[in-house]
Amino acid sequence: MRASRVLIYSHDTFGLGHLRRSRTIANALAGTGEVEAVIVSGSAVVDRFAFARGVSAVRVPGVTKRPDGSYAGLDPQVPLPETVARRADIVLRTARDFRPDLLIVDKEPTGFHGEMLATLEHLRARDCRVVLGLRDVLDAPELLAPEWERKGSSEAVRSFYDEIWVYGLSRIHRPLAALPVGADFADRTTYTGYLRRAAPPPRPDRAEPGVAAEPFILVTAGGGGDGDGLIDWVISAYEADPGIPLPALVAFGPFLAPESRAAFLARIARIGRNVSAITFDSEIELLMEKASGVVAMGGYNTFCEILSFDKRAVLVPRTTPRREQEIRATAAESLGLARTVLEADGRDPARMAAALRALPDQARPSRANIPDLLGGLDRIAERVRALNAAAPALALGDRA
Repeated sequence: MRASRVLIYSHDTFGLGHLRRSRTIANALAGTGEVEAVIVSGSAVVDRFAFARGVSAVRVPGVTKRPDGSYAGLDPQVPLPETVARRADIVLRTARDFRPDLLIVDKEPTGFHGEMLATLEHLRARDCRVVLGLRDVLDAPELLAPEWERKGSSEAVRSFYDEIWVYGLSRIHRPLAALPVGADFADRTTYTGYLRRAAPPPRPDRAEPGVAAEPFILVTAGGGGDGDGLIDWVISAYEADPGIPLPALVAFGPFLAPESRAAFLARIARIGRNVSAITFDSEIELLMEKASGVVAMGGYNTFCEILSFDKRAVLVPRTTPRREQEIRATAAESLGLARTVLEADGRDPARMAAALRALPDQARPSRANIPDLLGGLDRIAERVRALNAAAPALALGDRA
């Protein structure tokens, strides 16, 4: 029997979150030996990640978010509508060539600027099963509902999707509660639990900074495009309190602005050996596994890693333009999974220094004893098998 074919769409307009989540799911499914997976991604760094056997990636032209919230293609000579048209064409051609049994769409039901609609129509005609995969938190309800209305997301979910998978737990957040499809899809929504991460085998040529040989705090800003505040606050803490017991390793992220990176490196050089920095590590799980504690913004993937490696963590969530990280971090603190420090209360170096000093004595996330917290990948594999087994009963023409 041939392997089931799974196509995963990851729009990737900003940061690394969508690609890393899609890669985790694809690698886990391919690892069962029952699935062949293709990821369609707009990430500019997709070729810097390793994929499991049976997983490949197709890149579409990248786009980026401007400071005012609008988008532009990475190639300034190409108008955005033309970039979207090129992306849509690549996605559709990939779907036609790959002929998937299952399509998993990450977060955006219609794709970036509606670029998935033609592919959804095509796959609907050949009875491919279609699933919308959502991280645990999308945004504050009062912001999410009008966004979905503007994009036609609710209508697309009703027209094209068989199931919704929420990669989290309902006791932490219910992302569809404020949306019109919430009640309609209640019986087709699965809360999978978070996606367990494992440290990959290190590359033969892997080199790590010297600080990783001793106890240290990993400070990660994810992709780094919006990590200036977190990095500045941590560096300020070490500038104000040179006696913080554990040194920090700051991972800037590949999208931190070059001028910000240069300014931070100059400050780090003045501090001395208590703080060091790297730009990017595609195997950051290896550093996470070694770290004595973690300071992070609280994006979805980093949160999964903190839980998976059972790391004491201080979360410093961003609150604009989305409140996603703040909602997740606040819920995590209430359940005893992490400590949350909000910039809204003032970026006082002494307050961050106190959090860094207390970090080694925090309770680990496992002490919270939350059932099914990290069952996401197993649950997803179960749903893929169930959808494949029920394929004849899922004719898209019969959908509500």
